[in-house]
Amino acid sequence: MNDRPADFPKAMASLLAQQDIVLDVVVVGNGCFPEHVPETDGVRTAALPENVGIPAGRNVGADQVKGDYLFFFDNDALLPAPDVLSRLAQALHADPQLAYVQPRIADPDTGVTLRRWVPRLRAADAQRPGIVTVMAEGVVLIRRSAFDQAGGWPGHFFLFHEGIDLAWRLWDLGLQGAYRPDIVVHHPATDPARHATFHRLNARNRVWVARRNLPLPLIPINLTTWALLTLWRVRDRAALTASLTGFREGWRGGHGARAPMTWRTVLRLTRAGRPPVV
Repeated sequence: MNDRPADFPKAMASLLAQQDIVLDVVVVGNGCFPEHVPETDGVRTAALPENVGIPAGRNVGADQVKGDYLFFFDNDALLPAPDVLSRLAQALHADPQLAYVQPRIADPDTGVTLRRWVPRLRAADAQRPGIVTVMAEGVVLIRRSAFDQAGGWPGHFFLFHEGIDLAWRLWDLGLQGAYRPDIVVHHPATDPARHATFHRLNARNRVWVARRNLPLPLIPINLTTWALLTLWRVRDRAALTASLTGFREGWRGGHGARAPMTWRTVLRLTRAGRPPVV
């Protein structure tokens, strides 16, 4: 969106410095023509006339690149070493059952990894590797064949929870994800609530994720759990009002076609440490 004139050139430089991997790069301008894009082979732009949201923008980029793996990379992130992508790709290459692999995301100044960047419920230890059932979608490598089979990102979500939706659909294909904290990517530790629409879209999309992906008996359990956690965590009246507005909006529809996961997938997710009710 051309709103990070200092961060974006650094992000691109770190991407183009990656070694032992062939890159095909598309920079998507969401409602703009992308600026500060290096004029070099293998780097192209896609200018969208309006801001269609983050997941829809990612889908546009994915449609225009070739390769065995898709790397989705926020434009304020940074690859601090030239072997980040090759190591992530090696992880997918070594295990055909892996659909995606996420590195550890750390603030470049403090080295802190936020809890929301650790793709598991027990997030206190950001250094613990293993199989995971969700993802931090801003910095993740996904197997191209699995991404296409799962249908890509839910573009209509606009912002928030598209990673849960895609991860659950990848798991429902019989695949899984991995967290590699030994591979580090830098990203500033920002607060998602800085977005004016955070609480509304956060609530709406939680309802949409459940209605799109869960067997019918699990939908009320999932959403009741989320509602209780929201009431416990959020004390601001305006934020609670916005969350209620989003919750109602989600129930009115717009979630898209239902493709509920199998009960076998529910069991696999539960065994992996995160039953799809939280």
